[in-house]
Amino acid sequence: MTSNDNQKKNLRQIFWIWLAITVLGVVIGIYGTPWLMPTSASNTMHLSILTMVVFTVAAAPVAALVYAVVIVALTKWRYKGEGIPPDGPPIRGNSPVTSVWLVVSTLLTVFLLVWGLALLAVDNGAESKSEMTIDVTGQQWVWSFGYAGTQVHSHDLYLPVDTDVKFEVTSKDVVHGFWIVQMGIKVNANPGAITTTAVTPNRVGTFDIRCTEICGLNHAFMVTRVHVLTKKNFEHWLASQPATN
Repeated sequence: MTSNDNQKKNLRQIFWIWLAITVLGVVIGIYGTPWLMPTSASNTMHLSILTMVVFTVAAAPVAALVYAVVIVALTKWRYKGEGIPPDGPPIRGNSPVTSVWLVVSTLLTVFLLVWGLALLAVDNGAESKSEMTIDVTGQQWVWSFGYAGTQVHSHDLYLPVDTDVKFEVTSKDVVHGFWIVQMGIKVNANPGAITTTAVTPNRVGTFDIRCTEICGLNHAFMVTRVHVLTKKNFEHWLASQPATN
């Protein structure tokens, strides 16, 4: 067998290994990624899960190529002689290989850029169309929520379903991280400043709020709940709460 024939054989082996690992990676990306992510309770979270799926699928062929070359290198290209092994043929000057590498890398980079800009536009649009505003205040080690236009405050968050909600987030002491897990929104609560984020809850139920910044001794216990109610039940809850200063 000539050197050229041996090279073609190695390339065929790499291709079939690459194809098998790519298929496996795509299947894991499509079915495994949503299973590993939290349950979606908003369109924002749905887009976050979709982004993870798309990025995993896009990365699968690249990762598969690396694994395929490593597998063939370890099983077929191991140097069994003595002394320093000779170098393989250089990639520099190999026009087909370098062209494919540049084109594929450019396409992937542009795709990720466009996807990211589209998600940014969606986030900005969510804030601009908000129907209600919630004042979120973090302090060691509790959250408090104020409902704009009322004098109602609570330590659990209550939201009406299918309503565009804007959060104005701040802190009384140190930096905290406001994260509604199943809704896919997270923003820092900074002392002396207000940061904003928005979401539209689309599922009735009870979900998790956690602090994502290490904020002191009891950081791990700075957790609470968000209760998403029907609009009628939310109005009833809001009317039943005492006014506080």
